[in-house]
Amino acid sequence: MHDVRPVRAPSMLRLAAASLAGTAIEFYDFFIYGTAAALVLGPLFFPTFSPVAGTLAAFGTFGVGFVARPLGSILFGHIGDRHGRRPVLVVSLLLTGTATVAVGCVPTYDAIGTAAPVLLLVLRFLQGLGLGGEWGGAVLLTAEHAPAERRGLWSSFPQIGPAVGFLLANGVTLVLSATLSDAQFSSWGWRVPFWAAGVLAVAGLWLRSSLTESPRFLELREHARVPLAEVVRGHWRLVLLTAGALAVGYAVFYAVTTWSLSYGTERLGVSRTVMLGCIMAAVVVKGALTPLAAHLGDRYGRRPLCLAGCAAAALWMFPMIALLSTGEPLLMFLGFLVAMVAFITMFAVIAAYLPELYEPRVRCTGAAVGYNLGGVLGGALTPIVATAVSEQGGRVPWGVAAYLTGIALLSLACFALLPETRPARVETTEPVIMGDGRAS
Repeated sequence: MHDVRPVRAPSMLRLAAASLAGTAIEFYDFFIYGTAAALVLGPLFFPTFSPVAGTLAAFGTFGVGFVARPLGSILFGHIGDRHGRRPVLVVSLLLTGTATVAVGCVPTYDAIGTAAPVLLLVLRFLQGLGLGGEWGGAVLLTAEHAPAERRGLWSSFPQIGPAVGFLLANGVTLVLSATLSDAQFSSWGWRVPFWAAGVLAVAGLWLRSSLTESPRFLELREHARVPLAEVVRGHWRLVLLTAGALAVGYAVFYAVTTWSLSYGTERLGVSRTVMLGCIMAAVVVKGALTPLAAHLGDRYGRRPLCLAGCAAAALWMFPMIALLSTGEPLLMFLGFLVAMVAFITMFAVIAAYLPELYEPRVRCTGAAVGYNLGGVLGGALTPIVATAVSEQGGRVPWGVAAYLTGIALLSLACFALLPETRPARVETTEPVIMGDGRAS
């Protein structure tokens, strides 16, 4: 029998730090594409379109990454449930890093015609495929090593990674935008962040080379033969509920970080530097608050925080859009800040909540598929829908606020149907949630 005792705190710290670094690198790869899509990809790869249509087409390729993520979670979830969580982290990081560097090398439409957007589409798909496996592997490796009473806190470290990745991606873009002319940035400057992904990928692979396999995986006497089939057969309702519940987090995050960047620069005339600065400042606060929110989840439960964050998002979308539409940096920052606090109130505890909802033998597949399907519902569609809707209104795009509020209410209903999973005491065994959502 394998030793499955919780890992000691110093070892947990190293493991959590490695998971954080890995998710930061992979989300850097994913986010840098969103920033480029908002700023330059439309004119460079879809020059025959109108400015609005070009932006929509660029956001369409952005959305392909989200469509690929559930497929990545199926592929890498199968590996994770059959062969272990650790191999997933290495292969997914390598795939995403390679695809990101390749995006920076794709010639524009003027050089190779329609092959340019096609290549962009394929590489974005590969990015999403890799990221679809990353989250499940990183979160499960941390959550399954952690002691039950601190699982939420330790599992929140990979959830800080997206904030770090976003800040890295947009920090590089901000520096380039501030130091290069518009012509230089459009010509070659936008490619630099993609090339930098290669260096980050090598660093991430080195960090993950010393990680040990999850003790929860090692203790399983029998692994799922076809994890996806078991998830669909026994946990389909749970997958749909978790996807619907998480949709609001993705919608809010990408409305703030991607759509608002395009809307602010193109419709409001705010400079790239100002918009990036406002968004990045809000994301800094989000990242800093993640461990605190996760600690509250360990103390008061996962579900109450998810419900509170979701309700806050539903109440804040109209004020956020009103503040954004002023074009005033401090007011835009305030709008983004409250939205990010609502977001992280939910997503700080998700890394512990989702694994606890699924039984260990299909956990890597089930948790990752639910998480990434939420990304399709909330992340892939939001920039496209928001851009289209904002073109139909006046200076204040109330339709975008209504759309985001509707998603928040849908997610609130889904969270209300999910059970609590936090162990009542340290020695409590992990709850196993059946396919109908009942705890056993």
